[in-house]
Amino acid sequence: MSEIIEHSTSVVPGDGKLEILLIEDDPGDAFLFEELLDEELPDAGIIQARTLREARERLRPGVHCVVVDLSLPDAEGLDLLRQVLDMAPRSAVLVLTGRSDAAVGVAAVAAGAEDYLIKHEVDGPLLARAIRYALERKRAEDSERELMEAQIRSEENARIELGLLPVPLISDPALHHHTRYRPGRERALLGGDFYDTVQTSDGSVHLVIGDVCGHGPDEASLGVRLRMAWRTLVLAGHSGTDLLDTLDTVLCHERWSEEIFTTLSMITIAPDRRSARFHMAGHPAPVLFADTTARALPDEAYGPALGLFPGSEWPAAEIELTGDWSLMLYTDGLIEGRIGGGPDRLGTEGLVELAASARARGLSGDLLIDHLVAEVESLNGEALTDDLAVVMLSGKAAR
Repeated sequence: MSEIIEHSTSVVPGDGKLEILLIEDDPGDAFLFEELLDEELPDAGIIQARTLREARERLRPGVHCVVVDLSLPDAEGLDLLRQVLDMAPRSAVLVLTGRSDAAVGVAAVAAGAEDYLIKHEVDGPLLARAIRYALERKRAEDSERELMEAQIRSEENARIELGLLPVPLISDPALHHHTRYRPGRERALLGGDFYDTVQTSDGSVHLVIGDVCGHGPDEASLGVRLRMAWRTLVLAGHSGTDLLDTLDTVLCHERWSEEIFTTLSMITIAPDRRSARFHMAGHPAPVLFADTTARALPDEAYGPALGLFPGSEWPAAEIELTGDWSLMLYTDGLIEGRIGGGPDRLGTEGLVELAASARARGLSGDLLIDHLVAEVESLNGEALTDDLAVVMLSGKAAR
């Protein structure tokens, strides 16, 4: 029969009352270890078991340390140790060996035990010190493992998020495509903003940029679903109001609250690259660059954000493209920064001024986008906190 010997309760650093499971089949050795522990760790609770089977029955979640003799009637050696480690994965394990079994003790530490003691060389201070060391080593191992697991999860999430960013489907080598994407939430790679670019079989090029209200992972997930739905609809031949109606329906089915809405800007560039048709659903106006100038597209093609009003209509408008042109779509993270620390926000007009100045200096493509982001942050006085997405497509109108 095994017995439980409970000492007086006291608080020990970190875990409250120290609980020790002693697995020892020799009554004399068990009594000696109890006496040594009573002298050095009087507040510890000791649970005694004489066999591995009894230890399984006596083990409870609150046990901090298992002290086990590697020679028991029903198990021995490293096989015994492996069974103890399996049944008590959250406990520190300290093994006891005979004087002639020191090599086994070393092997036990290599196999996962925190430390080993030679029975007949143990005194009270050594035993208490070994238990404290085993506990601290176990805590350090657990912390290292949790940190590694968190790092692995973070890397996996990063790979997933990066994989959800779109690859543009463009076959026209005369077009130049540039993007910037930066989520507002810390350590994230994906936010509620989304974008995509698809060239269809007739040569038309379709661009979209959108912004799901909010900044969390749910918004990021919804943004991915809307982008994928948009791409699927475009490839299936849908465009204009028909596409927006369907996308509005998708949003209403996929969202978790009726308060969730999405702003969106969509442009279709004609196969000859001489004109573009665009829609805006509650979204900031795209910027058109021509030669050394920049201007916002007119707001005549403006409708409500998706998800706000059933049966909404989104008018379309057309613009002419001449010479070398660039169209820049962006989310409101680029225009909602403050100006000089004051209450005024940059807005579309302020962005157009910055864009015109950069264009006049000869900037284009990636350099132009990076310059604009840097200028906006400089005016804001700090990094932008909202999600930010920018898509720029450059081409030349056919003669």
